[in-house]
Amino acid sequence: MSIQLPKLFESRMQRWLGDEYEDFMGSYERPRHAGIRVNTLKIGLEDFKAASPFELKPIPWCETGFYVDENERPGKHPFYHTGLYYIQEPSAMEPAEALNPEPGDRVLDLCAAPGGKSTQIAAKLRGQGVLVTNDISAERTKALAKNIEMSGVRNAVVLNETPDRIAEKFPAYFDKILIDAPCSGEGMFRKDPDAVRQWEKHSVDVCTVMQRDILDTVASMLAPGGRIVYSTCTFSPEENEAMIALFLARHPEFVVGELKHSPLFSPGRPEWVAGLAQSGGWLSPLLEQEARRGEPGFTRPEALAQTARAARIWPHLAEGEGHFVCVLEHTGEKAAPAEGAAGTASGPIIGAGEVLPAASEGGRKGGGPKGKGRQESRFAAAPRREDKSARQARGRQKDAYIREEASEDDVRRACLQFLSEQVTVPIFGTLLISGDYAYACPVEPERLRGLKVRRSGFQLGMVKAGGRFVPSNALAAALSPRESARSLNLSSSLPEAVSYLKGETLTFGEERVERGEGTDAKGYVLVCIDGYSAGWGKWAAGVLKNEYPAGWRWNG
Repeated sequence: MSIQLPKLFESRMQRWLGDEYEDFMGSYERPRHAGIRVNTLKIGLEDFKAASPFELKPIPWCETGFYVDENERPGKHPFYHTGLYYIQEPSAMEPAEALNPEPGDRVLDLCAAPGGKSTQIAAKLRGQGVLVTNDISAERTKALAKNIEMSGVRNAVVLNETPDRIAEKFPAYFDKILIDAPCSGEGMFRKDPDAVRQWEKHSVDVCTVMQRDILDTVASMLAPGGRIVYSTCTFSPEENEAMIALFLARHPEFVVGELKHSPLFSPGRPEWVAGLAQSGGWLSPLLEQEARRGEPGFTRPEALAQTARAARIWPHLAEGEGHFVCVLEHTGEKAAPAEGAAGTASGPIIGAGEVLPAASEGGRKGGGPKGKGRQESRFAAAPRREDKSARQARGRQKDAYIREEASEDDVRRACLQFLSEQVTVPIFGTLLISGDYAYACPVEPERLRGLKVRRSGFQLGMVKAGGRFVPSNALAAALSPRESARSLNLSSSLPEAVSYLKGETLTFGEERVERGEGTDAKGYVLVCIDGYSAGWGKWAAGVLKNEYPAGWRWNG
């Protein structure tokens, strides 16, 4: 066997699995399974199947998930950079499926980095409702924010906070909460050899304390009648069934909900927890402390029995790594949403007293439809145009000076001016200015005050030297060609697509720039690959200046 498993782990699994043990151990001899999940925010499922450069095999528990050959390197195709799919371990797709978010829901993904489950939730929300996605690691939130933005998500806030701090700002706020809990990672031994080394450092002991505290805190953030999904990538019953039973004993207002089992999933194993307590077997210090209390909550029959409704994914039974998934339902009565309330299909999301203006789509050269005249801004009037000498003078100033001197109103006006000229659809949210950056925030901004925020919402862009508004790549990734005043389409079958993704300057004639009737070809252009947005460019005199961000570029 290429993986050296801990002897204690092997003995525990042999005792629990019995006759299944040999099949389980045989799974470590087989190759791992690679998967991608289609991002339906940007492309329809059937359209992706027709355009896919890979051979696709459906993942049974996720309609938008497919097995692919890892040797085909799905991260090295232009479609990956346009956000058409996310590379995700197949079993990891199940927790968001169990959460089942619906358009209009307020959802929290608490332990979210690098963002696979968050982007899956966002696709199910379809741009309606609120997604708050968080990770306690500041470094990991960088990848989280990038994946949210590359996927074209418009209604997400990215936090870098502890559960306690979020709970202070969002009491009883969320309809659905996903806890992909920090765990000992036993299910990842085949995928990540480092997980073996971490397990040998007694991470089960550490994780049970974190898991208990996270579950207790999250309960206060859930609205009555809401749903929590608790998931781990470990086999340890201390971190799975025992945690759920302990939570139920401490929170009688919750029950384990029904989970639509794939035939490839197995039920939870409450008898393993009971067996551990009865036999004096290894328990984490947290559970040992519970046991010494005489009536440990994690072994109460009425609570423990419910854990059989959870699902276990075993690598010898399903084509995926080990996972545990449990649905927790709040038994309180769910409040009916008010007419036109935030997160409903009938009105804009929270804080939308300000709806960002949209330019008309207009007729597009190359056969696009014609539209009505440009809409008026619902904010202050756009700033007057400066004469050429004034613009040049402002452009010579240092970025640092502009950042110091630009007021909130300057950023606001520059943002609204750009959107009114460039974007042909409304963008919903509260226009929130943070430093030089403008965001469409999907929650009441006061909820974010005092929190460590990586992204305050849908990042629209920033003001740079000379008062210039520079649109964000997040804005580009969320738009379709018809939603931008100018667009340019590249072919994934030609070198031009990869050249753009590498950050190279390209040359194109004016006829390649699709645009509204009467719109000059010069200016910001939404660059698309096979019709799907990737980023911005600035076209002038036959040259496309590349605006694709350095941190996103093709490095193959």
